[in-house]
Amino acid sequence: MGYSTGILDKRIMILNRKKAETSDFGLDGEGIQWEETACVWANVTWSKGVRALSAGAIDAYAVKIVRIRWTSDVTIRSRVRYEDQVFQILPDTFQSDKRANTIQFLMQQINEE
Repeated sequence: MGYSTGILDKRIMILNRKKAETSDFGLDGEGIQWEETACVWANVTWSKGVRALSAGAIDAYAVKIVRIRWTSDVTIRSRVRYEDQVFQILPDTFQSDKRANTIQFLMQQINEE
């Protein structure tokens, strides 16, 4: 079934964690490295639910809904680069259905150091 081509109007980059490396400071002692593994078409919209409308929910403005076609490159631990900003996937919102050819999740903007 999948999403129609008409709604997939934004390009997003999928970032996945590089293999952990050992240093003098232990595993990932130099920090976690992320690499771009895929570029996919997506539908990206603002989260417009109760959480976004609740008074004082400052973090709600940085939360967006993403819909893409199913791909094995996207996991619950992936990150997304969209409009020069990096987002993390909110784990409890990740819905993947290979048979329906869909993935949907909420992502929240993070500060990358």
